[in-house]
Amino acid sequence: MSNKDAALDFLQMVVAGDIDAAYERHVAPDLVHHNAYVPAGADALRAAMKEAHARQPGKVFEVRQAIAGDDRVAVHSHLRFKPEDRGYAVVHLFRFEAGRIAEMWDMAQEVPADSPNADGLF
Repeated sequence: MSNKDAALDFLQMVVAGDIDAAYERHVAPDLVHHNAYVPAGADALRAAMKEAHARQPGKVFEVRQAIAGDDRVAVHSHLRFKPEDRGYAVVHLFRFEAGRIAEMWDMAQEVPADSPNADGLF
């Protein structure tokens, strides 16, 4: 499985609530993450993902583009907590070691109701 396929599979599994299986399949034991709202460490991020899934089990997650090079993968997606929501533009960045996610960043921007940019976020 390519790093790009692994990153996409990981994200889809997390959104589906298969968080433990996603970690077992794709995450390095010493994962470093850079989410500003979650304490450091793989276990803290896993717990936060489980809590988020419990709060919003019906999320809609659409990958708009994924880019891979060497040990890095970038995934640009549209995340909505309910199908009717405008949602967020989200970017996940992954660094892989030996086919497993060793480092991860995630950033989100709310999709505005009105924007002067007709091109939009997607």
